[in-house]
Amino acid sequence: MANETDVQTRYKVGRVLSEHDLMDLHEALPERWLGESGEAESLRALAERINVAVLRQAMEEAGMDPLDGEAENAYRLVTDDDVSVGVRTQQRNRLERAGVDVDQCEDEFVTHQAVYTYLTKALGVSKDDRDETDPLEKHEERIQRLRSRTAAVMENSLTELQNDETITLGSFDTTVDLRVYCQDCETQYELSSLLARGGCTCE
Repeated sequence: MANETDVQTRYKVGRVLSEHDLMDLHEALPERWLGESGEAESLRALAERINVAVLRQAMEEAGMDPLDGEAENAYRLVTDDDVSVGVRTQQRNRLERAGVDVDQCEDEFVTHQAVYTYLTKALGVSKDDRDETDPLEKHEERIQRLRSRTAAVMENSLTELQNDETITLGSFDTTVDLRVYCQDCETQYELSSLLARGGCTCE
């Protein structure tokens, strides 16, 4: 296990967990990753669990009383690529009006890579002969990067056309939907949903 210096200073995940007094989550990370008391959680799910805890604490410190699922939803609206820029901005403004420093929270949010480094380097946890990289996460991350790039290019192009008065366009948001249609079962899924459920309804 990590010594106190590892937990509090050397690794970002350790610093965040320590500074926010989330050491119960620190103790549970290896068990959740390895699935020792249930289904194993992905590195991405563990990172989200930490980040939601950080945001929930910030909401409580600002005097908010988040209901069950409210912090999770707020985190999704602030960070999810599926959320439009307008909705994301609206959620950020709502939190900031309540006294939550969203920028500070985002600085403390951790990535799944940081969680992996913390588990393997600081805590010495290994999945013994199993591939440490979740193939679903790897491919989804690759596709999501391309989607974000496409959305940014589209937004920049539309802004240039708007500024040049080549097209007439008011305030706008850009979104790029990624959907998969299975011709065999004639079912359509959003990409993340398809991967999360492990495929379509085909036998």
